[in-house]
Amino acid sequence: MAFHPNMRSMTEGLTVIGEMQPSYFNAAIADIWHVRCCPAAGGQYVSHAPRLFVVLEQAGEEGITISGSQSHDPSEPGIPNPLCFVPAGFRVWSYIGKPGRLRHLDIHLDVDRFPDRLWEDIPSGSLDEPKLMFFDERVFGLARLIAAECENHRVRRDLYGDSLICALVCGLAQVEADFSRPAGQLAPDKLRKSIEFIEDNCTRSIRLGQISDLVDLSPAYFCNAFKLTTGMPPHQWQMRARVNRAKQILVTTDLPLSVAAVDAGFSDQAHLTRVFRRIVGTTPNDWRRSHHA
Repeated sequence: MAFHPNMRSMTEGLTVIGEMQPSYFNAAIADIWHVRCCPAAGGQYVSHAPRLFVVLEQAGEEGITISGSQSHDPSEPGIPNPLCFVPAGFRVWSYIGKPGRLRHLDIHLDVDRFPDRLWEDIPSGSLDEPKLMFFDERVFGLARLIAAECENHRVRRDLYGDSLICALVCGLAQVEADFSRPAGQLAPDKLRKSIEFIEDNCTRSIRLGQISDLVDLSPAYFCNAFKLTTGMPPHQWQMRARVNRAKQILVTTDLPLSVAAVDAGFSDQAHLTRVFRRIVGTTPNDWRRSHHA
């Protein structure tokens, strides 16, 4: 199957239990994940395809929270089986405060393969905005049926499975969004373009005007909108991207820290250590030793 969601993620404190096998439908790919969660676990995720995230089961004192910004409100009430619809290019963050286990379903939608007649029943623009941390009995019921199809590998995923996916999309389109992009935030496509540019060029000096020109915004408006959307200014995002680049170098090579620092875009080893400690909470050398153990 040619379709692939190409989802990119960065996680901390999450361990996949067992083997994950994707299930292929005519217009979707579905994955069931079993995850062990450490305290303060979480991650950030962005995909080239829209997807539905469904918590099927969770065990622990605190459930998962999915947000459109990096900030997390610990007093925010949880939902036993939250659903999250994430449009293509929209970045989300997950947070789990206390240890536990999670079983969830990801359904990645290939919108180009849906039949034309399906779109006649879907209100225009209803699948363009995120819907996070909601619950709808119809959508959850359909998601559980799809999960059962994924777990029963003897079932042929033909008309029945494809009908479930189409019904799911129609159900999603009828859900009233309880989450919308606040005024001043970047649109998903502009956010995706700017983040891709920052991360692809994180090791070199980037001017704010280069990114704002890319998304047709003024530098001042872009900087404010980026911070409102992601919870941090563009420069801080670049520093985190450099730290992630440094992590990759540290765990895959034996290069000295001074060389790894320059290769990751830092001015020197001291600069790397200072930024790394602030973001990760430990030094690059200690982090390397713990991940080589």
